[in-house]
Amino acid sequence: MMLTETLFACTFLLHAAIADAGVATKPDAGVPAVKKADLTPDVKALVDRVQAFYEKTQDFTADFKQDYTYKAFKRTQTSSGKVTFKKPALMRWEYEKPSPRTFVLAGDRVFAHDPEAKLITRAALATNQLSASVTFLFGVGKLENEFSIVKKPCAKCTGTQLEMTPLVPDPRFKKILLEVDEKTAQVIKSTVIDPDGSQNAISFIGLTTNVGINESHFKLTPPPGTQVQDFLTGGQMAIPGKDGGAVLDAGK
Repeated sequence: MMLTETLFACTFLLHAAIADAGVATKPDAGVPAVKKADLTPDVKALVDRVQAFYEKTQDFTADFKQDYTYKAFKRTQTSSGKVTFKKPALMRWEYEKPSPRTFVLAGDRVFAHDPEAKLITRAALATNQLSASVTFLFGVGKLENEFSIVKKPCAKCTGTQLEMTPLVPDPRFKKILLEVDEKTAQVIKSTVIDPDGSQNAISFIGLTTNVGINESHFKLTPPPGTQVQDFLTGGQMAIPGKDGGAVLDAGK
């Protein structure tokens, strides 16, 4: 599975939680902390506007395009679909191309559904381990408290690009690039740079906010015969009836 963080890096968190079966990733004690760069007035103003925008956002939906570039293989895999978010901590990534897949973050639970394989994976996610690159969406994390943030030139960008380097080194990613629309303070593109130099870029298209998304949108109801691989209990089971949603309730 490809790893991505962002909240827009949240795809990373979903994949990582499944791969690690709920085990939190700890910083490498041998790697020194990053010196925090002083925020210039224009960067400070933009970061504050981005923070404020998502603090007042209760939900959002957007189409997305994801380009994951594998540095070692010098190739790029492109995917697309729709992402939906609702406070306090619900997120759904619905991949449509090149193949259908669904990832759901629901509180401290994470689900991955592969309809072609007829498989759902469920794992725990320690939300207190999430970085501010995700939790600021929930209205609780401060980007400038966890990242050294500078403005970077970008000839191909339509917005302003902010380079965010974690102050405490994280083995899951090296940097995050946020492309921000200056007019709206929305993040229109997020690029996560992995430790090996691979890049996961997600562009958000037609983002709309505060549309009143129902919580039922984040409940998976797979067809009968779908296998559930449950890292919470270490067991497996099949969805016996037409509605498997109760089995996948985030609170259970």
